[in-house]
Amino acid sequence: MSKDIVVSIDENLDVSELFGVNDKNIKIIQDIFDVDVFHRDDKILIKGEDADKGRDAILELIDLSERKEKIDQQKVEYISSMVSESESLEDMKNIKAPIGHTHSGKPVVPKTVGQKKYVEAISRKDIVFGIGPAGTGKTYLAVAMAANMYKQKEVEKIILARPAVEAGENLGFLPGDLQDKVDPYLRPLYDALYDIFGRDMTARLREKEVIEVVPLAYMRGRTLDKACIILDEAQNTTKEQMKMFLTRMGFYSKMIITGDTTQIDLPKGKKSGLVEAEKVLKSIKDIEFCYFKDMDVVRHQLVKKIIGAYDRYYARDSRGDDR
Repeated sequence: MSKDIVVSIDENLDVSELFGVNDKNIKIIQDIFDVDVFHRDDKILIKGEDADKGRDAILELIDLSERKEKIDQQKVEYISSMVSESESLEDMKNIKAPIGHTHSGKPVVPKTVGQKKYVEAISRKDIVFGIGPAGTGKTYLAVAMAANMYKQKEVEKIILARPAVEAGENLGFLPGDLQDKVDPYLRPLYDALYDIFGRDMTARLREKEVIEVVPLAYMRGRTLDKACIILDEAQNTTKEQMKMFLTRMGFYSKMIITGDTTQIDLPKGKKSGLVEAEKVLKSIKDIEFCYFKDMDVVRHQLVKKIIGAYDRYYARDSRGDDR
């Protein structure tokens, strides 16, 4: 049943900031909630079945505007997703302080409540698992936190590892030495490092072995003190590899493990070390599992829609529904 809801606004409110260029912000709200929004003088009229949700999203944007926070497309989409999922918006108001800066000086700030909780967990706990879909900032924020720890002299080394290949022999036909062969698998980690440290600083820190970017197999036999150790794409570890990695931890170190349990590429019959770790380690103090949702995706809005479409498709497939 269609509803009409009126929101009164302060005459000093910058409506152009609230609505966005060519009303882009309001169009996002109209699309997500299937409502119509009209502005007349000091009032905003919302019409439609989900007018109350449209109102809640607009009130949150008004609050941001009054606090002089920048309103961009990603923020509008995220707030609308939170309202749509009936999630609390209270924690949004505490996402302010940057956790560091990129090499170009841009502040690195958590953009969602899920990201905020992840960053807080990394600050509090010795081992943190970040689990969720692509585009939620799991790896990037882990690198940013590691960089901050290094700059604050909390750690002396940053080590980033990935299960680069299923079998070493698959690389034999590729040109170059072993590093040349595995580097393409590690490229996403380099991308994050370059953004945080810059290419030149990353190269210098790698020469000093302050930063290491390595295939997971290179971790065997090592014990790492005063280091931040990041394992990316952890869903593609075997249970033996995951145990090996976790037992590399030394004194005054932190470990951050990221992965997406819906994107397991292991050979048939191999169980994911990340899936097993969720079951085995949940009761251990100083280990925290942070779970990201579709609404935490901070890439293009279409990425969120693609993830949702695949989730729904495979949910139907698992029930045996017609497709």
